[in-house]
Amino acid sequence: MSRSIAPDPFAPLRSMLFIPADSERKLAKGDATGADALILDLEDAVAPSRTHIAREMSLAYLRSRPTGAKGRGSQQLWVRINPLSTPAALLDLAIVAGAPDGIMLPKVSSAVDVVELSHYLDALEVREGVARGSIRIMPVATETPQSLFALGSYEGCSARLAGLTWGAEDIAAALGASTNRRPDGEYDTVYQMAGALCLTGASAAGVQPIDTIWSDFGDEAGLIRDSKTARQRGFTGKIAIHPNQVATINAAFTPSADEMAWAHKVVDLFASNPGLGTVGLEGKMLDMPHLKQAQRILALAQRFKS
Repeated sequence: MSRSIAPDPFAPLRSMLFIPADSERKLAKGDATGADALILDLEDAVAPSRTHIAREMSLAYLRSRPTGAKGRGSQQLWVRINPLSTPAALLDLAIVAGAPDGIMLPKVSSAVDVVELSHYLDALEVREGVARGSIRIMPVATETPQSLFALGSYEGCSARLAGLTWGAEDIAAALGASTNRRPDGEYDTVYQMAGALCLTGASAAGVQPIDTIWSDFGDEAGLIRDSKTARQRGFTGKIAIHPNQVATINAAFTPSADEMAWAHKVVDLFASNPGLGTVGLEGKMLDMPHLKQAQRILALAQRFKS
């Protein structure tokens, strides 16, 4: 029996790995990490005195891996620039000449920042001979107090918008908090809210929700729990800060054999009962949301099929 599998609207990246853009050693190892995307970091991971070096190294790295099957293959190359509110941001955009797949934009206030960056990219792509509209944007959408009130603003803001991600460190500093976690280790209320708003804002905009980092890169069990919880909530990928986290994240955001088996049963059952909006399977009543989720699981599995 043929199965109807709906295309995945998010075209997800499971893992995005931060790499300090001024580290030749870490850059050299990037393509062997298995990450779906590398994020060459010009912001927090680089000392201000070395930002100019990081820009040069990022551009050289991008140019050494040109777009196309023989260059980057399936691994995307992104760059995190400095906030648009800083003079460094425009200097960072020299990396457009290397045709990155996307730009991660930190410390945004609202979708207005995405629109502004998109306008810059419109001009710079033409100047550098880069395919128009090819460089996407992903804001870190929860790092300023203003941003928490604007997570519903991203829908339709730019065709370049690829996803939203969130962070709990910078917003804690902005709020004057001594920690962003409760004594039991869970995020405190405002940071849980930030993650939930990022998730719903991305879904409203029709783009990918990417979960924040797990900072203790030596705690694999914690990363497994955190990644599984994020996927259950609706996130479709996660940011890594260490190469050793990538395989765990990829596994967590790839449908398991059990999930695929269940999804096939659901899709087949609805296909066998055309016109029915509700069907029973193994003692459970299923309706259209269950079918959509099953279709999405199969689309994800097809995308990540090796």
